[in-house]
This record gives sequence, structure tokens and C-alpha cells, in this order.
Amino acid sequence: MEFGQVFTAMVTPMKADGSVDWQQAVHLAKRMGESGSDGVVLAGTTGESPTLTFEEKIKLFDEVVNAVGGSVEIIAGTGSNNTAETLRLTQEAERAGVDGIMLVTPYYNKPSQEGLYEHFKTVAEAASLPIMLYNVPGRTGANLLPQTVSRLAKITNIRAIKEASGDLDQVGTLKRMVPENFLIYSGEDSMTLPMLSLGGAGVVSVASHLVGRRIKEMIESFLAGKHREAASIHRELIPLFDVLFLTTNPVMVKRALNLMNLHTGPFRLPLVEPTAEEAQELKDVLASYGLLERP
Repeated sequence: MEFGQVFTAMVTPMKADGSVDWQQAVHLAKRMGESGSDGVVLAGTTGESPTLTFEEKIKLFDEVVNAVGGSVEIIAGTGSNNTAETLRLTQEAERAGVDGIMLVTPYYNKPSQEGLYEHFKTVAEAASLPIMLYNVPGRTGANLLPQTVSRLAKITNIRAIKEASGDLDQVGTLKRMVPENFLIYSGEDSMTLPMLSLGGAGVVSVASHLVGRRIKEMIESFLAGKHREAASIHRELIPLFDVLFLTTNPVMVKRALNLMNLHTGPFRLPLVEPTAEEAQELKDVLASYGLLERP
């Protein structure tokens, strides 16, 4: 697998009763591949991974691979704060035929840098697929530092990182410390362009559910040396980036998709609907981008 530029951190569609809507998950993955994304990440945070069961994650991998495998790059989110369970789910994802693995930094138990290194090393050495690490200290309570990533990058199948620390100094240091072919992806839509300027490879995006082609165009423009054009697209998309994170992700993007008649359904507790004010602001922003059907 050659990692692309734009991956959609895909929501997990639900039926009214809260069960996973497998048919709609397949439809959404196919749509993402047709609207600017090189691939999708399944069962990540945006996919409500904390409330998906082990069995649901496996079925999600199976269903999407069977329907769109080969036409869309499929990365399975298999990370957890339990190394043994992470390893088991990674092996099941490989059996399902996904193209790559995403491993989030273990959360809540706050391992040391050595603990993080051993966790990722243990899983990587038992896996054969390419691995993208995922650093998001705002959610996990643990920051995967550049020095540790540099060590992990020596492991053959650890190829990339989704970096969502929000710290551009850390990104710059990381780029200096890893091999040229080790890929750094933005984990935040609003940080994509700044990270490209530091040598980033692309984005694992939430907004690409809605404007994937425009995000792809921004990245391609920057990499082609059309920096002003890329900056213009970035500025154009800022209001959308902002509104999608008014409250906890994936609340706003899932509501947006429902407003666009893409039927991703409700959330699982403890996530709840946005407030009336948040919902109206979202609707206004979507309308300003022409994303809502006219009455």
C-alpha cells in the first residue's frame, strides 16, 4: 500500500435503534472514494470507536473491504489502551483484507515514552500491514514525542503518523528526526496547510466528508508550488473547519451528513445531539457553502 494524501476519518452510520447500519457504511465509504478521498479510516474516533464492540469493528472491516476494497484504500483503526486487545484486533483486520492499520496512542493509562515504544513495537512486529501511528494527546493524555517516533520509524512496517498534537514546533522537530519516506499527516483539518509547509504528506480529515475534492485540490496545489492558491482554499474552508468542531467530534459532522440526506443516524451515548444554537450555526455554514439542498 502507498499511503495517499487525503483520508476520511469516516463516521459509523447508525440505525434509529443505535445498531450499526452496514449498508450505509458501505455507501459512505464508496462516496468518499468518489469525492476526493484516497481512502477511509474505519473505527477511528470519528467512527465512535469507543462505543463500537470488538465484533462490530471486525464486521465493519469485513463489510467495507468486501464492497469497496481495491477501489478505496482502507485503514482499520485497531488501537486501544490494551496491547493484547490491540494486537488481536489488528490480526482480525489483516484477515479482513484492509490495506493498513492505524494505532492510536494508548489512552487513560498514560504510559511512559518507553511504554509507548514497546506497545507499538509489539503490535508492529506481529503485523504485516503498513502502520500509521496516531498521536492525539488532547484525547489520550499521552503525547508521543518525536524522539519516540524516530525510534519507531526504524521498524519496517511503521510508515506514517497522524499527528494531532496541535504543536507545529513538535511537527517540525519530528520531520527533522524521521526518514524522508516516513509520512506525517495532519490530524486536524485546520492544521493541514501549515503542516504541509513543514513537509507533511496530507491529512486524515473530518471535513473531507463534505468537501473532499476541495481539500484534495488544496494539497495538490501546495505540492505543485501553487502556494497562494492553496492558501486561498485553506482560508475559504476555515469556517467549515471551525463549525465541525464546535462540540465533540463526530457530533457536528454526523449532524451535517444527516442534513445532507446521507443518513448517518444517531450517536451512541455518551455523545448527544448538538444544542439548538450549535445546530443552527452548522446549518448556516453548510448553506453558505451550497451543501444543503434547496427547499
